[in-house]
Amino acid sequence: MANLALELFGAPDMGGIGLWLFLSVGAVALFMVFIPLVTWIESRRKEREAFYKAETFRRMVEASGEGAKAAVELVREEDRLKRIKVREGMKIGGVINIGVGLGLVIFLGALFRGGGSINTGGPGPVYLCGLIPAFVGVAMLVYVYLLATPVE
Repeated sequence: MANLALELFGAPDMGGIGLWLFLSVGAVALFMVFIPLVTWIESRRKEREAFYKAETFRRMVEASGEGAKAAVELVREEDRLKRIKVREGMKIGGVINIGVGLGLVIFLGALFRGGGSINTGGPGPVYLCGLIPAFVGVAMLVYVYLLATPVE
């Protein structure tokens, strides 16, 4: 569009300024409009969910003596499901980190085959840096299976 305007008004060829202008406006639009808009919409959704949940609890408690017990049980069940979801996420994250670490060990071992040592000035066993994410994954799994409080 900018190139067309430059040609119509007789300006010299600027060599791709239209593409640069288009990409610049697109990047500004993405970071200045779209991301804050999505964040605002998401926060409004969470706010509405919290409001409706609180309203439901209030009505259950006001309804009868059994309503209060049901509300407390509902809160406990939601908390239990949330903790289960977090634990399952940590399990998946641990397995993924172990996979990434082992993949790095294999890839870097094949890439820098023969290595050399640090004393001779060679790159050394570079493939061992793949153990970092692998050990992070192991630590996550150890936490989930051994250290975390069990879910009732």
